[in-house]
Amino acid sequence: MCCKACLHAGLRLRKSRLCPCHSLSLEQGASLGPLDSIWKKRYVLAVGSGNRPEKSHKTWNLLDCVIVHDVNELTEKLFPIVEAMQKHFSAGSGTYYSDSIFFLSVAMHRIMPKEITQVIQVDLDLKYKTNIRDLFDEFDNFPEGAVIGIAREMQPVYRHTFWQYRRENPQTKVGEPPPDGLPGFNSGVLLLNLEAMRQSKLYNQLLEPSMVQNLTEKYHFKGHLGDQDFFTMVGMEHPELFHVLDCTWNRQLCTWWKDHGYSDVFDQYFQCKGEVKIYHGNCNTPIPED
Repeated sequence: MCCKACLHAGLRLRKSRLCPCHSLSLEQGASLGPLDSIWKKRYVLAVGSGNRPEKSHKTWNLLDCVIVHDVNELTEKLFPIVEAMQKHFSAGSGTYYSDSIFFLSVAMHRIMPKEITQVIQVDLDLKYKTNIRDLFDEFDNFPEGAVIGIAREMQPVYRHTFWQYRRENPQTKVGEPPPDGLPGFNSGVLLLNLEAMRQSKLYNQLLEPSMVQNLTEKYHFKGHLGDQDFFTMVGMEHPELFHVLDCTWNRQLCTWWKDHGYSDVFDQYFQCKGEVKIYHGNCNTPIPED
């Protein structure tokens, strides 16, 4: 199966020469028209069966590349799995059924067909400077035991979120900037090895409500960023579950925390050396023009 986000170039490209692909888009009320409604949702997913895509000169119709999944149907499957964690990682004070979709990546291995073994999940506020096909090669770099590929958070957001734990543990690396610290993760670009997630006893144990409760109590954690918070908290305890992507695969541009109390340390988190492959215009930050 060829596995590419053929949709990455935007609606202006009606056809693509990248490769045949299977791209899962999430939509309210699964229909293919109007097509632009697909782009208003949070995620585009490029999926694969583990085979590497081949270069192709064939022109592929955009609609042939899209498999649309109804958000409501996915939410019905997700809610029983992620209900307990939503109160810890959602903005609201309660657990809301509709919030479950923001935890899709956490439990995708349990709701996607078994033949889907790899998924790249990306936010829509991205600009690609290279062929996303190359990102699939990162699956080959996963160390033993890793189930998810993800880049570091490039703001001191988790320095802030973990403030109480950091105060109680002044020598901790939790919330500290790279390269030696643990700044947390940003889920704008995710590589999900679904087969590894299914096979990992540790990862599936961490989804249990009692485990989530234990970790949130240990780290005094209360977040609002959904799956990103869960991965960050788990990464503090079990970094071996994650393959850390280079910052150039998710070059975040938001500078909100620079103006909200962390100007003195902000640049330690925000720096990213190397040629950018994917820009991430998080918090509505303009992305540089070509």
